[in-house]
Amino acid sequence: MPRKAKDELKPKGLQGMSDKLIDNHFDILYKGYVNKLNEIEESMKTADPAAANATYSLIRELKKEEVFATNAIQLHEGYFQNLTPSGNRPGGAILELIEEEWGSYEKWEAEFRGLGLAARGWVVLAFNWDDGRLHNYLTDIHSEGVWAASPLLILDVYEHAYYLDYGAARKAYIDAFFTNLDWSAVNARIERSAIIEWRKQAVR
Repeated sequence: MPRKAKDELKPKGLQGMSDKLIDNHFDILYKGYVNKLNEIEESMKTADPAAANATYSLIRELKKEEVFATNAIQLHEGYFQNLTPSGNRPGGAILELIEEEWGSYEKWEAEFRGLGLAARGWVVLAFNWDDGRLHNYLTDIHSEGVWAASPLLILDVYEHAYYLDYGAARKAYIDAFFTNLDWSAVNARIERSAIIEWRKQAVR
C-alpha cells in the first residue's frame, strides 16, 4: 500500500515561522519525499536481484535512495510534530533525562543550539538503546544516522527550513524553533518507546 503524507502534522500559526515557509517545506519537500519513496517501492517490484553489482546496478541505487527517502520522511514528520503555536517549557520524563545527562536543561540547550549552527542537515536529541543515554546527534544528510537510537526531538537546519523567512540568519530561526517547541510531543515519544520502563529494568 502506498505511503501517504501525514497532513495532520502540518503546523499553522507558528511564532516567527510563516505559514508560507511551512507550506513550502511541508507541501513540496516533505510530500516530495513521500511520493519518491512510493516510486522507489514500485520500481523495486521489477528490479532484478540477479543483476546486482556493487559498482552500479538498479537494485543498489533503489535501495540506497530508499534509505535516504525513508529517513527524510521520518525526520520531517518528527520535526513538524515538534512544533506548536503554543510552545511550552520541558517537564516530566524528558526534563529528568536531560538533567541527568547534562546536569541542567540550560547546558543541554546550549549544546543543541550550537549543533544547530554546526550541522548541515539535522540535529536530533535521541535515546541510544546501546548505552541507555540521551545524545545530541548531528547529521548532514538523510542517509546518515545512529541505528540504535530513537529520535525524541528533531531540528531541521537545511536552508529550506528557514531561508524564506530568515535568509542566512540561522540563529534567529533556531530561536523561533525553540519558541514553538512542543515538549509534550517529546514526552509522548518517550512514553511510546517505553524508555523509562526499559531503563528501570536495565538497572536491576
